[in-house]
Amino acid sequence: MMPTSTELAEIGIVPDWPAPARVRCVSTTRLCGAGRGMSRGAYACFNLGDHVGDDPAAVAANRAWLAEKIGGEPCWLQQVHGQRVVDAAAQSRTSGGQNADAPAADAAFARQRGVVCAVMTADCLPVLLCDAAGSVVAAVHAGWRGLLGGVLEAAVAAMNAPGDALLAWLGPAIGPQAFEVGAEVRAAFVAADAAADAAFRPIAVAGEGERDAERAVRNLASAAMSASPGEANAASGTQHSGEAFDRPHAPLACKYLADIYGLARQRLMRLGVRRIYGGGLCTVSDAERFFSYRRDGVTGRMATLIWLA
Repeated sequence: MMPTSTELAEIGIVPDWPAPARVRCVSTTRLCGAGRGMSRGAYACFNLGDHVGDDPAAVAANRAWLAEKIGGEPCWLQQVHGQRVVDAAAQSRTSGGQNADAPAADAAFARQRGVVCAVMTADCLPVLLCDAAGSVVAAVHAGWRGLLGGVLEAAVAAMNAPGDALLAWLGPAIGPQAFEVGAEVRAAFVAADAAADAAFRPIAVAGEGERDAERAVRNLASAAMSASPGEANAASGTQHSGEAFDRPHAPLACKYLADIYGLARQRLMRLGVRRIYGGGLCTVSDAERFFSYRRDGVTGRMATLIWLA
């Protein structure tokens, strides 16, 4: 039996958006389940990531509790910061919270009742999508590399619905006051779309080094747009074991604060998606509720899930 919105609120954050009645969704927190989480230490207490060094038994218990509460086993993914989208109904799942041969992908969609799409994050942006008719849903893991490479575009294409028929919800992610990036990240986005410049605010004086960085990285934008997920990850240096928001590296001539919510909204609006909600929860600044890779390094993962009842 599928949970009601009231029951989902006991699990985590229920998106505030006008989705059709048969659409169910929730975004977990590290305090999910009123303290029932089994993880300890840096992963306390409701970690759902099985790739971050936590006790496998604790992760399995957390996933099993979640599956019981939502009434279905989520389709967990091996997220690689790429653009691959899978049909969640076609993926093998076993009880106990583990996928049998979990696919390497960063988004999943579903048209069948009770098939749960899920993505895990700890700073990257989770995006939920559904159509106004309540016939298809999708969950997207949108780190900056995925956004740049077109993961939102790929998800919308897989849903096979026009943009103006879709609704989107932006879940907890690193906020625009916390997401510090180098000039190469801004340059890659601006090379792909000049309008992306509005999502970056400089926090140091630009110099010749920034211009050199922009020229050197322009190929990254075009490569990410045309390469396969594996090739795009290799080109951008993606580490599969961590979030897309890498730990701070050697300083460049200029740094920026980036608005990942704004970048996602730009991409969605270009696809014709106008009904966009959420985008106001910062994982870095709210240590009580959210895991954050940028803030803590060693940490757990939340899940953002959507399905049809």
